[in-house]
Amino acid sequence: MSGQGRLEAIWIKRMKRGPMDPADAATLATDRGIVGNADQGGKRQVTVIERETFERIARSLPDARPFMRRANLMVSGIRLEDARRHVLTVGDVRILLHGETRPCERMDEQCPGLRAALGERWGGGAFGSVLDDGEVRVGDAVSIEPPADRPEG
Repeated sequence: MSGQGRLEAIWIKRMKRGPMDPADAATLATDRGIVGNADQGGKRQVTVIERETFERIARSLPDARPFMRRANLMVSGIRLEDARRHVLTVGDVRILLHGETRPCERMDEQCPGLRAALGERWGGGAFGSVLDDGEVRVGDAVSIEPPADRPEG
């Protein structure tokens, strides 16, 4: 599962349960996450969703918006499904994906039905930890590569 895509949007959460502020750029810090984001350290430093997922969801939930997922990055042109241990590269920054981000009840607080719509096939996206310091900007190239020690398939 390798691919090429684009960074479509960035959101930064200033505090737990706080609003997701849109940004044109963000600074990522190794083993910490997005500078200024409430979630720092651990394995869930950055969360990522697919634009294509929201295009699909919008057909049945026209009020759903990508920021409602409360993810940090939205990408297009790549698949996150089954991407555990894959490396996502955004611009010059690498993110090690650790697993699927499961949607919670907060999704339905913003748009009834969103939690269920995101609940299938990694629809809620993926979470990971930052491997490199650097800045990412909307429009940056995005790629995903499987782990070197695990064959594709």
